[in-house]
Amino acid sequence: MRGLQAAGGASLTGDTVDGAVTAAPAGARRIAALATIVPIVYLLDLITKTIVLKTLEDKEPFVVIPGLLQFRVIFNSGAAFSLGTGMTIVFTFVAAAVVVAILRTARHLRSLPWAVTLGLMLGGALGNLTDRLFRWPSGFGRPSPFQGHVVDFIETFPGHFPVWNVADSAIVCGGILAVFLAWRGYQIDGTRDTGGKKNNG
Repeated sequence: MRGLQAAGGASLTGDTVDGAVTAAPAGARRIAALATIVPIVYLLDLITKTIVLKTLEDKEPFVVIPGLLQFRVIFNSGAAFSLGTGMTIVFTFVAAAVVVAILRTARHLRSLPWAVTLGLMLGGALGNLTDRLFRWPSGFGRPSPFQGHVVDFIETFPGHFPVWNVADSAIVCGGILAVFLAWRGYQIDGTRDTGGKKNNG
């Protein structure tokens, strides 16, 4: 059937505009990329935490490269990289708010770089949020609501740099990518802002 010609020259097939036809699959592909990255980051974080808890909890650090890298289990009540300890419940709600914000933003996702960025941040946020909701150091009894401790275990430059985990690294990498994309003018909807003008791609 020959498509109808809409006002302004847009071609219609039934009730669907060509632009909408191409935008919908593009958006679906970006959502699929996001949905692939999130569980990969989340499961990698969960698996590594489970392994180090079973092998290194209450033990001496496992030195990988002397003076550069070692694995040492700590339970962090603060934010990423052991910052802000003692404010666990605050960071729990912040993490939950970040998850909700990313999910709401994903509705407008048409950019592959932003799909990767949001996937890293969402996977990392969910990983640490799971700890805050369900995990508690052994021997500490039952946790108060929203005050579980995050498992950190990667220690670079021991004694000079905070201990971190896979979720922390994903959040930080996602944050760096977000700053870079914003600086270059790349928008979540797939357009690019160049000096006040938006271009597709």
